[in-house]
Amino acid sequence: MPEFPDAVVLARVQFAFTISAHIIFPAFSIGLASYLAVLEGLWLWTRDESYLKIFQYWKVIFAVVFGMGVVSGIVMSYQFGTNWSVFSDRTGPILGPLMGYEVLSAFFLEAGFLGVMLFGLNRVGPKLHFLATLMVAVGTLISAFWILSVNSWMQTPAGFAINEVGQFVPVDWWAIVFNPSFPYRLVHMVLAAYLTTAFVVGGVGAWHLLRDRRDRGARIMFSMAMWMALIVAPLQVIAGDFHGLNTLEHQPAKVAAMEGHYETRKGAPLILFGLPDDEAEETRHSVEIPKLGSLILTHDWDGEVQGLKAWSKEDRPPAAILFWSFRVMVAIGLAMVGIGLWSAWVRFRGRLHDSVWLQRAAVAMAPSGFLAVLAGWVTTEVGRQPWTVSGLLRTADSASPLDAAAVGASLVAFVVVYFAVFGSGTFYILRLMSKRPEAGIHDEIGPTRAAGITPAPAIDPDRVIRHMK
Repeated sequence: MPEFPDAVVLARVQFAFTISAHIIFPAFSIGLASYLAVLEGLWLWTRDESYLKIFQYWKVIFAVVFGMGVVSGIVMSYQFGTNWSVFSDRTGPILGPLMGYEVLSAFFLEAGFLGVMLFGLNRVGPKLHFLATLMVAVGTLISAFWILSVNSWMQTPAGFAINEVGQFVPVDWWAIVFNPSFPYRLVHMVLAAYLTTAFVVGGVGAWHLLRDRRDRGARIMFSMAMWMALIVAPLQVIAGDFHGLNTLEHQPAKVAAMEGHYETRKGAPLILFGLPDDEAEETRHSVEIPKLGSLILTHDWDGEVQGLKAWSKEDRPPAAILFWSFRVMVAIGLAMVGIGLWSAWVRFRGRLHDSVWLQRAAVAMAPSGFLAVLAGWVTTEVGRQPWTVSGLLRTADSASPLDAAAVGASLVAFVVVYFAVFGSGTFYILRLMSKRPEAGIHDEIGPTRAAGITPAPAIDPDRVIRHMK
C-alpha cells in the first residue's frame, strides 16, 4: 500500500493550496484599485461620462475581489498557529509586528475609505470621493509593502539576533524591513499586479469589442490595457533580471535549481528545456544555448555559475518544480511583451479596435497574469526549501506536533470549502464581466440610511411649541 504522507508534507500542501487561492485576489485588487483611481481621475479631468461608467463597472467587481481576498487571507494567519506553531514562536518577535503594521496601516486605510468609494459618490461629492478611491489604492500598495517585507525577510533574513530560547529577535528594524531582497520583490510583485489587471481588463474589453466594435467603454478599456502591456511588460522583464541577480547573490541554490544546473562551470549554457533529475544529479534531454546562462546571470560570457552539487542534498531545493515553474513565468512574461508590441503596431496603423486576431489573443491572455503570479510564487517559495527562514530554520523543524490524519482532514475540508465558496465567487465575477461596460451602473448602490436606526414617529410641531410654553 502507498505510504501516507507525514504531517509536515500535508501542512505544506495545505498552506500551498490556501496561499495559491489567496494570492490571485490581491494580485488583482492591487492593480484594479489603481485602475479605478485613474478612471475616476480621468472622469474628473475630462468630464467624459464613459470613464465614470467604466469606473462603476469595475468598482463592483473590485468589491467582490477585495472581499474574497480578505477572507482567504485570514485563513492563512490561523494556519501559522495551527500547523506551524514552532515557526510562529521562533519568528513571532519579528514577523508579528510586521504583520500588525500591515493591519494598522494598510487594512485600516482600505476599510476606512472602501465604504465611501463604493457607496459615497452621490453623498460626499466627486472630489472627496476621488480622495477615498486614492486612499483605497494607496492602502493596497501599503499592504503589498508589508507582506512582501515579511516574505522577503524569510528569504533573506537581516537585522536580527537569536535569544536564549531560540527566537529571532529584532536588532535593527530598518534592516529587517528593508532586507536585501525586499526592494526587488516589491517592485516585481506590484508590476505583476498591474499586468494581471491590465490583461483582465484588456481581455474583457476585447470580449465585448468582438461583439460590438462601437461599444465605447470596451474601446477605452482595451486601449488602456494595451498601453499598460506595452509599457509595463518590458519593465517587468528588466525588474525580473535585477531580481534574478539579487537572488543569485543571496540564494544561489535557488538559481541553480531554476536553471537546471548541477555542475559548477564557467561559460554555463542556458538550458531552454530539459528534465532535471535530482537523483541522478543531471538535467536529461536538455536543449541548450552555449554560454548564454553565464551571460544572463553574471553578464560575462565566461562567468562562473554554481551548480546544485555545491550544496549537500539535504540543503537543495527540488529542481524539477523550480525549473518548470520559472519557465512558465518567463514564457508568460515574454508573451505579454509580444502582445504589447503587437498592439503598438496595429495602433500605429490605426486598426487597434478592428484587429480581430489581437482581440482574440487578448481574450486568451486574460488569465495569464494569474498564471504568471502563481508560477512566480511557486518559484519563490519552493526555492526557499528546505528552509522556512533561509539557512536558519528548517521547514521540518517549524511544524506543529500534529497527527497526519488531523492535517489531512483539515486539508480535505479546505479544498471542499474553497472550491464551493471561491468557485461561486469567481463565477459571479465572470457574470459581472459578461455585462457590457458601456451600460455602466447609473444608480448609487448601498443603504439609504444607517442600519439599526428606527425612524421616529411623526410629531405635531404645534403640540411641541404649546408644551414648551
